[in-house]
Amino acid sequence: MKMLKKAWAFIEEVAAGSFFTVGIALIFYGVVMRYVFNEPKAWVEEVARYTIIWGVFLGFSLALRHNQHIQVDILYDKLKPKMKRVLDIVATLISIAFCGIYTYYGYILVETRFNSGMVSLDVGIPMWIIYLILPISGVLFLLRFVERLVHILIGKDENYANPLN
Repeated sequence: MKMLKKAWAFIEEVAAGSFFTVGIALIFYGVVMRYVFNEPKAWVEEVARYTIIWGVFLGFSLALRHNQHIQVDILYDKLKPKMKRVLDIVATLISIAFCGIYTYYGYILVETRFNSGMVSLDVGIPMWIIYLILPISGVLFLLRFVERLVHILIGKDENYANPLN
């Protein structure tokens, strides 16, 4: 199980980083072609946009794994450890429900785009491939929230390792 978790984390990091890096490299290529060689490539912006979006959406679960997502904790920090735990459980359950809905409607969007045959303007990429990141990221995010819930419930989460804090 530990090996599976390591492999999952590695694949997530490599995939998110690769998409983001390719997107940045394409933007650099586009700038060089436009301003140095005076030959702008229309496809570059479109493909760069999609690869960066894929990298960001794949990075959502990475941020959750490292507990680096945006959170407002002004009131949370003032709560007692038991109330923090209850609030974390409730918030995680709500997040799991959100991820389920997000994944479901992402799938519906992909299915709709697949059936419509819609393609992107410059490159002609089928739009269902572009939108496929929605259910993929939803499932990855959902799995991370389930993992977080399990860690909270068994007291393995860093916030609950020592309940006296």
